[in-house]
Amino acid sequence: MLESGCVEKREADAMIPPLSFPCTGAAPFLPMSRAEMEFLGWDQCDVVLVTGDAYVDHPSFGMAIVGRLLESQGFRVGIIAQPDWSGPEPFRALGRPRLFFGVTAGNMDSMVNRYTSDRRLRSDDSYTPGGEGGKRPDRAVIVYAQRCREAFKDVPVVLGGIEASLRRIAHFDIWSEKLRRSVLMDSKADLLVFGNAERAIVDIARRAAEGQAPKAMHDIRGTVFVRDAVPADWRVMDASDIDHAQPALKGERVVVRLPSFEQVQADPVLYAQASRVLHQESNPLNARPLVQRHGDKDVWVSEPPIPLTTPELDGVYDLPYARAPHPSYGDAKIPAWEMIRFSINIVRGCFGGCSFCSITEHEGRIIQSRSEASILREIEEIRDKTKGFTGTISDLGGPTANMWRLGCREPEVQKVCRRLSCVYPDICKTLGTDHDPLIRLYRAARGVKGVKRVNIGSGVRYDLAVTSPPYVEELVRHHVGGYLKIAPEHTEDGPLAKMMKPGIGSYERFKEMFERAAAKAGKKLYLIPYFIAAHPGTSDQDMLNLALWLKRNGFRLDQVQTFLPTPMSLATAMYHSGRDPIRPVRRAGEEVFSGKGLRQRRLHKAFLRWHDPENWPILREALQKMGRADLIGPGNHQLVPRGGMPPSSNPRHTTRGNRR
Repeated sequence: MLESGCVEKREADAMIPPLSFPCTGAAPFLPMSRAEMEFLGWDQCDVVLVTGDAYVDHPSFGMAIVGRLLESQGFRVGIIAQPDWSGPEPFRALGRPRLFFGVTAGNMDSMVNRYTSDRRLRSDDSYTPGGEGGKRPDRAVIVYAQRCREAFKDVPVVLGGIEASLRRIAHFDIWSEKLRRSVLMDSKADLLVFGNAERAIVDIARRAAEGQAPKAMHDIRGTVFVRDAVPADWRVMDASDIDHAQPALKGERVVVRLPSFEQVQADPVLYAQASRVLHQESNPLNARPLVQRHGDKDVWVSEPPIPLTTPELDGVYDLPYARAPHPSYGDAKIPAWEMIRFSINIVRGCFGGCSFCSITEHEGRIIQSRSEASILREIEEIRDKTKGFTGTISDLGGPTANMWRLGCREPEVQKVCRRLSCVYPDICKTLGTDHDPLIRLYRAARGVKGVKRVNIGSGVRYDLAVTSPPYVEELVRHHVGGYLKIAPEHTEDGPLAKMMKPGIGSYERFKEMFERAAAKAGKKLYLIPYFIAAHPGTSDQDMLNLALWLKRNGFRLDQVQTFLPTPMSLATAMYHSGRDPIRPVRRAGEEVFSGKGLRQRRLHKAFLRWHDPENWPILREALQKMGRADLIGPGNHQLVPRGGMPPSSNPRHTTRGNRR
C-alpha cells in the first residue's frame, strides 16, 4: 500500500552541505528605501523581499530571518514592507533586483489575518504599525507576485512563507467555498519554497548568482515548480486509485501522482485522498516527491527540507538582528512586536499532528532545537539591547512549550516512520519524553544576570508533561503566574479522535498534578483551557456535553475559537469531503459531519459561552429540539434560565483567551 512503500533516498540527499554563515558585515537594518541603499554604498539589491508585515528586524519575523541569512552569504538584500498593491510603482522603490524578488504574505496567512472564522472582516492587524487593518490584500502572495511582474517583467519571483507553503497544491478555500489551484499556478511565480526554507533560499540565491534561472531549479528540497511532464527516468506511482494503491519498487526513483486539480475539484473524496497522501509523504527521511496535474502542466512538489541541525539553527538565531522595528515607523506600536519582544523561540516543529493545525504542514514533525548556549545568548541580547526590558522573559517556547530536545530515540525507526503523530492515539514507544534537559534550561535562564523572571507563554503539551512530574513542579513553582493556558480542545471522544487529541482524562491527570504542585508551592493558580467549536466530527450533543462540563467545572469562557478550515490541514479535508483522511480513504467509508451553516456554527460557539445572555435564545431553541428542555431553568444542573435572569450557579472564575 502507498503508506508502507519502500524508502529510497537519492545519493544527493546524503551529501547536503551544512548551512554556514561566511560573512560578518551587517547593515544596521536591511534597507527599505533608495536613500538607505545609497548610505550603504549600494547601487542595486541582489534580492528584494516583499512582505505583508511591517519590517521588524527580529528572528520571530520570517523576512528578517531570510534577509539576514542572505546577507550572511554576501548578498545585498532590501525589503519592501506592506506596499500599496494598487499598482506596480511601490514595487520599484528599491530598483530592479539583480537576482529575484522573494514574496511572502508575512507571518500569517493573509486570509486568516484579515477575516474571522465567521468570515467577517477584521478591523485590526497585529503586524501593522498602530494595529491598523487593511494594509495587505486578500491572497497577498498572488497579488504581490503579479505586481512584481508588472514592475520588472523579466525578474524571477520566488514565493515563500506560510501562505505559499500551505497552498502548494490544490486546496480548499473556505473564503470562496471552492477548490483553488496551487498558488504557484495562480501567481505565475517561478518557484515556491515551503517549510523551513533556509537551505533552499541560500541554494537558490547562489545558483541565481551563477546565472541559473530559478524556474529551472528542479533538484532543491522544499521547493515547488512547474514542468510539462514527469521525466522519463522517474517511475510514477498513482495515488488517485483509492482502493488499489501501487507499491513502490526497490531501486526506482519514484514520484507519487496525486489526483489532479480537475479530479479533486470534481470529487471531494479524491480531495481527501490527496490530503492523506500529502501528509503521509511529510517525513523528510522517507518522503517521495509529489506531482499534481493542473490542466496541461504538472505541479511538482519536491521532498520536504532536511531539518536544520542544532548548530545550523543556532547560526540562524545568532545572526545580527537589530531586534527592533525599522526606524521609519517612528514611535508607532506594532502589536505583534510588542507581544514577542521579550520572548525567545527555542524550538521549531511539532510532532503532535493535530488535524486542525498547520504547524506540522509548515515546520514539520521533527523537532529542531537550539542549544542552551544560543538561548542564553539571546536572553543577554534582550537584556542589553531591547528597549523597555525590566527583567522578565515573557516566553521560552515555540509551537509547543515542552518539546525542546524531544524526538525519536530510534533513528532506524524514524527513517521509515509514516505516522501522522508521535503522540496519537498514544505516545509512541520510541519517542523520547525526558524533560530533564528542559528543566536545566529553565534554571539556567533564571540564572542569567539581570533576569528576574522567566514566564512560559507557549502552550504546554500536557500529555507529554504528565510523563515528567518534576517538570510540572518546576513549571508551576517558577514559571506560571496566575494562570496557565492549555488546549484540551474538547471533552468528547468523537471530536477528539478527529482532532487527533488525547482524551479528556489526560487533561484531568495534568490538572491534578498542576494543582498538587501549586499547593506544594503555596501558590493560587488556575488552568485556562481552550476549546474548539464546530470542528469536523462534532455533533450538537457533543457541544452540549462540553457545555455541561464547563458549567460543572466553573468555567465561563471569554473568547473562544470556532473551527476555521485553513488550507491543507487534515481537518479541512474532513470539512470539505466528509471523509476522514487520518485513516485510509474509502468511498464507502465513514462520513464525517461538519457544521457548515452560519447558524449551526453559531450554535456550537454558543454552547462554549453558555453563560452569555445573548446566547440563551438560540440555546433554548436547540435544547428543546434535542429533547433536553429539562436543562432550561434556574437549577444548578440546568444550562440556561427560562427568562432573562442568569443561571444561579456561581462559577469560580472566568477564563480568557486570545484565539478567535
